Amino acid sequence: MQTNPDKDTELHDKINRETARIAWSELVRHFAQGNVIFVSAELDLIDVAVRISHDDKASIASWMAAGLVAKASDLQAQTWTESEAFLWSAVVHPFVLVQPEKTSLH
Repeated sequence: MQTNPDKDTELHDKINRETARIAWSELVRHFAQGNVIFVSAELDLIDVAVRISHDDKASIASWMAAGLVAKASDLQAQTWTESEAFLWSAVVHPFVLVQPEKTSLH
């Protein structure tokens, strides 16, 4: 069955409600299992989560090719550990999508 992530407002709302700011230290075990996915601040975390849920291969491949979505790297993990970072996260089982907090220009 073909699904349309653009029209799945129910899933979008569910993921939005479950998205949380979390300390990187709480995600290290998921990183060790290879389940943490980095999402660039250029993208909407919830939109990415919905598209992964819908297995939107075209969007995911495009983002990966552009370096906007990727498995979290060892360097990112080290940086987040050293800075005691907090990240926005959304779960699309078995993955935990993480996105750095957007810095304000104020």
